[in-house]
Amino acid sequence: MQPLIDNARTFGQRPEEFAKLAEGQSPQVLFITCSDSRVVPALITGARPGELFELRTAGNIVPPYASEYPTSEAATIEYAVEVLGVRDIVVCGHSHCGAVGALVRGDDLDAVPAVRDWLVSATPRPAGAVEDPCVAEGVQSHVLAQVLRLRSYPFIDKKLTEDQLTLHAWYYEVHTGRVHSHRAETDAFEGL
Repeated sequence: MQPLIDNARTFGQRPEEFAKLAEGQSPQVLFITCSDSRVVPALITGARPGELFELRTAGNIVPPYASEYPTSEAATIEYAVEVLGVRDIVVCGHSHCGAVGALVRGDDLDAVPAVRDWLVSATPRPAGAVEDPCVAEGVQSHVLAQVLRLRSYPFIDKKLTEDQLTLHAWYYEVHTGRVHSHRAETDAFEGL
């Protein structure tokens, strides 16, 4: 913890770098990814402060849209699209994902009921080889399911219909640093 505290102490000693941020934000991209500490959106994309609007959830899960029972995730997505006017949404899964791995393997999660109940939101269970430690196939099918779920949000569907929004499915390899994007024309994840 001490190295983090030391950096936080010196971080604010460059006010000229941050003054413009007080004027507001206008990110072009909503980046939805896992809470995993090995996934750092700004590091992966090279984004500077104010360039990415981030939503991090266990397993990069996009919950079902239900306006009568809004979730924090749905509120974040709605704000990004309707208020900030993002033009792109990236759903980025990653290799070695514990949440998706648990789903693929059908792990008993009774000892962590909040995690278990959250992962139920990810259904259908992702396809994938149980023995693959990277869980590549499972994560990639899971990402596509989350992108499909985004399409069910009424305000997203409207923006897609009006060509004001583009959805992207990414797969990040934590062990190589490579990023793959789903290509509709080949129905495969290919390197960027």
